Amino acid sequence: MYHLAPGSQPLLRRVLTSRGRFVATATGAALPLSFAPFGHWWLAPVLLAVLFLVTEGASGRERSLRGFWFGFGAFTTGTYWLYISIHDVGGVVPPIAVALCAALIVLMALYVAVWGLLSGLSAVRDPAWRVLALMPAVWVGVEWLRGWLFSGFPWLSLGYGQIDGPLAAWAPVIGVHGVSLLVALLAGALAVALIGPNRARIIGLGLVAAVALSTAMLTGREWTAPAGEPLNVALIQGGITQDRKWLLEELETTKALFSDLTLNVDQADLIIWPEAAIPALAHEEEDFLRSMRELMKARRQELILGILTFDFGTGEFRNSLLTVGAGTGVYHKRHLVPFGEYFPVPEFIRNVLRLMNLPYTDITPGLDGQRPLMVGSVALAPSICYEDAFGDELRDFLPEAGLLVNVSNDGWFGNSIAPHQHLQMARYRALESGRFMLRSTNTGITAVIDPHGRIVQQGEQFQAVVVSALVQPRQGATPWVRFGNWPVLSACVLLIVAALGWSSGLLGYHSVHRQDRPA
Repeated sequence: MYHLAPGSQPLLRRVLTSRGRFVATATGAALPLSFAPFGHWWLAPVLLAVLFLVTEGASGRERSLRGFWFGFGAFTTGTYWLYISIHDVGGVVPPIAVALCAALIVLMALYVAVWGLLSGLSAVRDPAWRVLALMPAVWVGVEWLRGWLFSGFPWLSLGYGQIDGPLAAWAPVIGVHGVSLLVALLAGALAVALIGPNRARIIGLGLVAAVALSTAMLTGREWTAPAGEPLNVALIQGGITQDRKWLLEELETTKALFSDLTLNVDQADLIIWPEAAIPALAHEEEDFLRSMRELMKARRQELILGILTFDFGTGEFRNSLLTVGAGTGVYHKRHLVPFGEYFPVPEFIRNVLRLMNLPYTDITPGLDGQRPLMVGSVALAPSICYEDAFGDELRDFLPEAGLLVNVSNDGWFGNSIAPHQHLQMARYRALESGRFMLRSTNTGITAVIDPHGRIVQQGEQFQAVVVSALVQPRQGATPWVRFGNWPVLSACVLLIVAALGWSSGLLGYHSVHRQDRPA
């Protein structure tokens, strides 16, 4: 069934057929090593090539199962921190916490199962074309779908792991999913070196050479230009653990902490506090906010802080960013966390959640079409929490905005890999847009990120720190800002069409020789 290098076929065939699910699971479990904080970016195409080999030649059902087990392994090791947020911090009893984590992991694994099923289209008869074109294209299509369907969960999108690798040069051009496509194409080229004849291998080698050459041409290119004067910024990290954050007796201590840290940065033009920095409703803290506004005006500074707001007219709560100083801008979080900030369930299930000590009250999302926040003449593209994982939504503020701002609270995930993964996504947004990202968090990782996705300054986790830097607003639009994901999705469609239309004999190889079929 497989056309492999001489001498390697019997052993590899046994592994692929008898241990395919185990290999898929183990390979998937290793995939998070290519992401932060480990940073082994080169692993991604290697591991994906193994998956391509494991699924190629299997039946449709077996392809789907092997895809599922790859996804199960990847999301088990890559998002284990969900248990920390639900049980350790949220206080949910272990059986329910495990069940909730397992449900999300299984859902994510089902996306990879769909990839396995679709990548075995019988119309594509040549396995070399399946591996070189169909599998990479379908992978990215499913990855893109996972990023928005049912609110979206873009964690472990392949491109993110390449932020410190050479393929990062492509991010301003084709975005994270485009880089994922390049990773998948390289994986296909690696895999086809084992399952194809010489002509197929030559085409795979040509693909690798083309990617390498074009990457070298893009490396170091500037896509945006300086605009106006630089700003001194100070990002305040309170270091308040989640188990203390919302205690009523800690409120005054929290306010004093942020006030004192702010008083020590009198040279900053812009000061940013994290998401829900003040654990109260804005209307309950009018006196405190007024005092901070007067201080900012007196010192000719601008403060942006996260706080919950309440609309008395509609009775709605929102997760918000307020501009405190000369400006009066407000941003309400648009992309809420399902089952964290809103609960798409009927009332009787809310009653069950209440009994299980789970939150059940909805926060209302902000409207689309909100304007950037303004600091003098500089427009800021705001995002709250994991909104920075959704690049297409951030594009709504571009190219008008000269800086990106994200406030977050990753205290929910303790000392796990989640804050590092989240920071990696923020770095990608800076790289894609060609702008500085100012990221202020409650417990870390607070950082200033330059337009190339590099960390300029970073605070220590779980400490009360001030991260300061001089940042330059930028103007202009990268190709990704202009066109978003459409070029990548179009490329995926073209690859699928090519695989469907040209697979038979184009590479001089057929996937299954009739004489190889069992009687």
